[in-house]
Formats: sequence, structure tokens, C-alpha cells
Amino acid sequence: MAKVEIYTKAWCPYCIRAKRLLNAKGAAFEEIDITMGGPRRAEMIDRASGRTTVPQIFIDGGHIGGSDDLAALEAQGRLDALLNS
Repeated sequence: MAKVEIYTKAWCPYCIRAKRLLNAKGAAFEEIDITMGGPRRAEMIDRASGRTTVPQIFIDGGHIGGSDDLAALEAQGRLDALLNS
């Protein structure tokens, strides 16, 4: 199974939606809470090519994007292949 990382903030509806989809797929993921900012937020911005919104999702180190991007992969039938790589 692929390594999935998701940067989130508390009370973020897009983060909840992305985590719900990953859970529905049975994908284990590491959640990195950046609610209070700090070095992990800077890390996310660097890894996500300057994006500052959450969630930011990475699968096997590759940047997927946010919740809408994850949902688009699912709609295209491409998410399962990424998660099972």
C-alpha cells in the first residue's frame, strides 16, 4: 500500500472530506495537523510548491493536491491504482 500524507487543520471541511474518502478506500494515512502553523506548515508549503491551503495530500511523496484533486482522481478511476502502488 502507498504511503499517504495529508496536511490538515482543525475544523476544515475539505480536510474532513478528503479523510472520509481515504477512509472509505481503506487507505492508511499520516495526518499532519498544521492548525497552529509552525515548521510543519512551512514544510507543507515547500512540498506543495507554494500552496498554502489545506488539505495538501501526498501519495508516495508525489503531490496530489487538495480535496477536489483527490475527488477528481476518484471520479476518473485513478485513485485506487495510486493507493495500491
